[in-house]
Amino acid sequence: MQKVTTMLLGLVLIAGCAHFEKQTMTPVSHEKLPGYLASEHLPDSVALLPVPPATGSSAFALDQEISQVNFQLRGSLRWELAVRDADLSFPTAVDSFSCALGVSVKELEAPHLFRLLRRTLSDVNRTVSRAKNVYNRPRPFMVNGQPFCTPDFEAGLRKSGSYPSGHTATGWAWALILSEIAPERADALLQRGRAFGQSRVVCNVHWQSDVDEGRTVAAAVVARLHAEAHFRSDLEAAVVEFAAARANGLKPMADCKAEAAALALFPWLAPGAAN
Repeated sequence: MQKVTTMLLGLVLIAGCAHFEKQTMTPVSHEKLPGYLASEHLPDSVALLPVPPATGSSAFALDQEISQVNFQLRGSLRWELAVRDADLSFPTAVDSFSCALGVSVKELEAPHLFRLLRRTLSDVNRTVSRAKNVYNRPRPFMVNGQPFCTPDFEAGLRKSGSYPSGHTATGWAWALILSEIAPERADALLQRGRAFGQSRVVCNVHWQSDVDEGRTVAAAVVARLHAEAHFRSDLEAAVVEFAAARANGLKPMADCKAEAAALALFPWLAPGAAN
């Protein structure tokens, strides 16, 4: 197992010199949109989640072990993908799911789909922020002193608590919503949503427990969103937009082969895999 793991790591690290295809889509708008949920309807992330693992606990030891195993991915295609996944701006964020979705959509062609993702981003961020502010957990790079994949954002990361992971919650919420829009692509979308969160561990900006509970927050937000008429209306319209994009043969703009190669390594990087 050690020889196989080492060989796979070597292959992916060599491939890391390749770069993902540059995106050519131009954003139509940049302003932040309000969420669908009123503040009093947001799930309470403090009540919903357990306290983060304490220093010296077995749970925190597991967080540290998983982080250390992921150090091996620096400079690889998986590291490059993690850098891309850190970008929640539009349209880059939407195109992160284009390979899993099987099509590439633009805002002018799918305004309801874009509105869904942009407004749910706001709902997720507001929900996550409650627990982040209460626990103010230090991020992995602040504890282990190792490099992380988005150094340009260091100041903001140091001021923002690590628990739970907002990027993970956003990616998982989007994966759940896109799975409703394209149910025949659900497996690929959920796998991509899971990898989107794991990118934060690869980046050394979140602990595994941050990521795990980020998915819990996402599930709570999406469940609550279904009670909102405006959300359901946009969801139904997005289904029509996706069908039109697929009928028009719009192919993903991302380098799907490079993405698949990057994601293929992750199953080997579980605790104990390097032993």
